[in-house]
Amino acid sequence: MPLPRIAIPMPHSTDREYGERALPQYERAVSLAGGEPIRIPLDQSAAEVRKIIAGCDGVLLPGSNADVDPARFHAALSPRSASADARREAVDDLLLQEAHDSAKPVLGICYGLQSLNVHRRGSLIQHIPDFLPEETRGKINHEAGKKVPVAHTVEIEPDSVLEKVLCGDSRPRLSGRAQPGCVIPVNSSHHQSADVIGDGLRIVARCPDDGIIEALEGTDPNHFVIAVQWHPERSVDDDHASRAIFRALIEAARER
Repeated sequence: MPLPRIAIPMPHSTDREYGERALPQYERAVSLAGGEPIRIPLDQSAAEVRKIIAGCDGVLLPGSNADVDPARFHAALSPRSASADARREAVDDLLLQEAHDSAKPVLGICYGLQSLNVHRRGSLIQHIPDFLPEETRGKINHEAGKKVPVAHTVEIEPDSVLEKVLCGDSRPRLSGRAQPGCVIPVNSSHHQSADVIGDGLRIVARCPDDGIIEALEGTDPNHFVIAVQWHPERSVDDDHASRAIFRALIEAARER
């Protein structure tokens, strides 16, 4: 049986050094989970990109050092926002449309979550410290993952697909529901996060210390769509939960 082919766009269209440094981590995580990573270039026509992704079984949207253009969610540009990458946004939109039309599984990571949410007509917080009230602003550094293995914890919503992926079905239940408190440590390197949630998505994890949204998933039970604001590709060698995220994507692609 051939390995599930997972489309992964290049992280950035002009910062090639960053892209070549970041992309192999995602490719390795997909390979370890039993998939075949397929690089999607950002410098080809829409028709050429569609031809490549038509032969793929799933989509992984990686992180980026760009920020999504806030004009797409009708917001003024914050001075804290990084430059947008129009080519990356265009390819992400092609990938997400193909995934929607063909029910191909989707995994978004960091920028990938933000790209997915905006594609679904959601919006973003452009700089977390500017958004949080003063009493919680300094509790968590969501960008700390660039320097430390664990930036903070996230609490997973009971009875979500993500909870089953990360925490299993063996946790105690009360009245048919899992007890709250499935908490995992994560590595995160972001200064933006989801705000208004896009169509067909729901919140399934938050940072318990400041309430920042940390994961979304699709509401269609027949379409695997999960997006996390942290970086599981950095910890697949040491962390069961990180490996489980990529295995879930590959299993969904194989089942499809």
